[in-house]
Amino acid sequence: MRDIRIALDVMGGDYGPRSAIPAAIKAVDKYPHLHLYLCGHSQSIHSLLNKQNALSHPRLTIVHAEQVVNQDERPDLALRRKTQSSMRKALELVEQEQADACVSAGNTGALLAMARYILKTLPGVKRPALVSALPTYEDEKVYLLDLGANIHQCSDTLFQFAVMGSVIAREVEQIEHPRVALLNVGSEEIKGGDHLKAAAQQLQECEDINYVGFAEGNDIFSGKADVIVCDGFVGNVALKTIEGVAKLIISKIKASSEQSFISKLLAGLLLPGIKTLFSRMNPDHYNGASLVGLRGIVVKSHGNASTRAFYSAIKEAVKEAQRQVPHKIKDKVEQVLNEENK
Repeated sequence: MRDIRIALDVMGGDYGPRSAIPAAIKAVDKYPHLHLYLCGHSQSIHSLLNKQNALSHPRLTIVHAEQVVNQDERPDLALRRKTQSSMRKALELVEQEQADACVSAGNTGALLAMARYILKTLPGVKRPALVSALPTYEDEKVYLLDLGANIHQCSDTLFQFAVMGSVIAREVEQIEHPRVALLNVGSEEIKGGDHLKAAAQQLQECEDINYVGFAEGNDIFSGKADVIVCDGFVGNVALKTIEGVAKLIISKIKASSEQSFISKLLAGLLLPGIKTLFSRMNPDHYNGASLVGLRGIVVKSHGNASTRAFYSAIKEAVKEAQRQVPHKIKDKVEQVLNEENK
């Protein structure tokens, strides 16, 4: 197996190096061929590595960065002013081919802006998209994109999102013919706006995509499709709704267990099953949204990621680097465009 090199923006997110550094140590212990660049304040990184007896680890390299992109910073200002930030340093290592991928829990808008500016989009790709895996009823995964990189999109861009999502599902999850669906207000062909109908027509005519039709919101976890495509506005609302419902369920279960004796008894009886369920659906296991369509791998970790969650984002980057996902997307987009132009 070839060596994999990943650049981490360890200063990004709510917890910065406090979650990123332990996750990095766990990752290099797990993957013997993994080398990590730790981009951030060298003194802070040095101190945390020293506390964990990992200061002299041969596969952890500190890359000093003077600046940090704040979570509430405007993307355009971050792009212009934070040229010495940990986020930018990590992306530049990918651009210079010193790293295979970048992982950051930092400001999403700034990461999108910097990634597009530094790495550029692949030939033929109109716009990059944010894609993430979610659990299904059958303990499989479904990839949902776009999650907010673009607000409203035309049919051609949705079609390209479907192509890129199909490559991700095939390469990362080893699904030979990923089923692709478009997220819509109904499953009937007459439903939805003109841009959705046009995208559906393009997908039906493309022999390289296993298109299975429209999917509704309640189909996301059903296993109907391996890839579900939508514009960034719809995808972001769907994702935030899913996260909110998960928090509501957890809070209700906790509240029930604190009430009457009978409620506590029932909660105790149900607790083992509930723990198993939530361990399978724990968002930490699915942390890491990939910005696909660029000339390099960029994985966005959740801003409030714990050590376990940030570790999951590193694992996602490792998988994509091992499978050389950007090259596979480039080849597939070129193939599809050539077939359309015949």
